[in-house]
Amino acid sequence: MSAVPPALPRPPVQPAEPYVFPVPQVGRLANGLTVAAYDLPGQYVHSVRLGVPLPIVVEPEGLDGVGTLMARMLDEGTDRHTSEQFARLMERRGVAIGAAMGEAALSVDVDVAKPNLDYALDLLRQVLVEPAFPPVELERQVRQRLAEIDQDRSVAAQRAALEFAATYYAPGSRACRPTAGTAESVRSIGRADVVGMHARHVAPDGATLVLAGDLDGVEVLEQVGAALGGWAAPEHRPPPEPAPAPLAPDRARVVVVDRPGSVQTEIVVGCPAPNRRVATGWAPYPVLAFLVGGSPNARVDAVLREQKGYTYGIRSVFRPKRSGGVFVTSGSVRADTTVESVRLLLDLLDGARDGFSPEETRGGADYISLTAPGRYATADAIADEALGLALDGLSTDFTTRTLREIAAIDPARLDAAYRDVVDSSWTVVLVGDAASFADGVRGLRRGEVTVVPN
Repeated sequence: MSAVPPALPRPPVQPAEPYVFPVPQVGRLANGLTVAAYDLPGQYVHSVRLGVPLPIVVEPEGLDGVGTLMARMLDEGTDRHTSEQFARLMERRGVAIGAAMGEAALSVDVDVAKPNLDYALDLLRQVLVEPAFPPVELERQVRQRLAEIDQDRSVAAQRAALEFAATYYAPGSRACRPTAGTAESVRSIGRADVVGMHARHVAPDGATLVLAGDLDGVEVLEQVGAALGGWAAPEHRPPPEPAPAPLAPDRARVVVVDRPGSVQTEIVVGCPAPNRRVATGWAPYPVLAFLVGGSPNARVDAVLREQKGYTYGIRSVFRPKRSGGVFVTSGSVRADTTVESVRLLLDLLDGARDGFSPEETRGGADYISLTAPGRYATADAIADEALGLALDGLSTDFTTRTLREIAAIDPARLDAAYRDVVDSSWTVVLVGDAASFADGVRGLRRGEVTVVPN
């Protein structure tokens, strides 16, 4: 019997390197459209993302939501095809097209199998260059938006978000009103308003197109140029320079939206926060959000969910804008725990100013940096990240640099970043049965408490 050879020593396990975003092929068409292409071998469903800088502040007075209706109607028929015919054209080759209006931009998403890329790009050209905006489709979109407004008021989380914006931002500012418009403004929108919005503000100059997928054999600039190189907008008006939305001078207060009989209370707590260009670096803020309220193991859930059983989960997030940003914590709790939940939540948020332990810091940094390959594993995730950064005036190098900084972050940097933001001046919105908790919330002495109807 032969002797068993000695076991080989276990090879050392090296720590994973921070994720590196793919390097894009970047070009610019003569009409001003920037093209960024990410080659992702083996991903044969291509994701095309187009972003046009179009802040909602350019909407005419009294026509809030005209940008949203314009975006939703882009694929509702063109000069050559009715809405039904265009839908068949998309179905014929499996093309998915969607458009949406955000606070700062119009975005158009296209997903298509690689062999049908040219076909999809031509459909994209049609929705950008020759949308018909049929009156019958506008009427349908108006009805749909009015139904959404009713729905938003019936869903506690949506109602809380609307009231938070109305409380946090200065009265009369565009930011304090819904991006997609109010019932009054939407009813006022006619076809001429939608056509004018498109003619004046949807243009290639300053826009960015991102293409992500397997690019073997794809001549990106040539194919995009063939489809969109002739796109022009002679009536285009350049968008204004980004500016922070003005905040309400009395934003540090509590607003209760009364919903008698509600068995849960929706909570939204927020304060001003930086954007991605903050001088001290963006890296601490994703980690801070994760540690404070970004997971079931975060500080907020550890108390309100695991210890107390008051909630299914409350989450925190830093939302950077092109100029400025906001730190928001939100979720729902049992109605009978509202006062205690608000007290504990605000104490936890304020208490984080005392700092984070090395173990917390390492756990949060590792989670965000080491899970990045999974978050960016698909073409649509790559394209979405790239377009979001492009509309913020940044490239995906920003993501690579930020992940490297996160991997090496220390508690001192986290502590300083959190203290820079949080000063206990919270905007608090509660949606629930005011009679059962309003007086108790007043007793917390966290600012003036105002009760408003649902």
